[in-house]
Amino acid sequence: MSDIIREIEAEQMKAAVDDFSVGDTVKVYGKIKEGNRERIQVFEGVVLKRQGGSNRETFTVRKTSNGIGVEKTWPLHSPNVEKIEVVRRGKVRRAKLNYLRDRVGKKAKVKELVR
Repeated sequence: MSDIIREIEAEQMKAAVDDFSVGDTVKVYGKIKEGNRERIQVFEGVVLKRQGGSNRETFTVRKTSNGIGVEKTWPLHSPNVEKIEVVRRGKVRRAKLNYLRDRVGKKAKVKELVR
């Protein structure tokens, strides 16, 4: 990759990114624009995957709302992501938790990592 592209990407990256990994339960504070007003909406769920690199990195969060699974993919360095707060750490052994989509109830939980 050329140096010009690296410089542009470095400008777009956030200075401090919250430390979280796959399996963690996180609260994502996202900016929502409604008409001429802006507000912050919290989306809390389990991180299924992190992918990409540099300023293109994204992460997918899954939660169940009224018995229906809802997934949302967020760009990590987006200005629309206000902050990411880790609620609990998860103990997982793989990088992508796609198998959680098929699970319901207690089987859909991720064990907590005790440090």
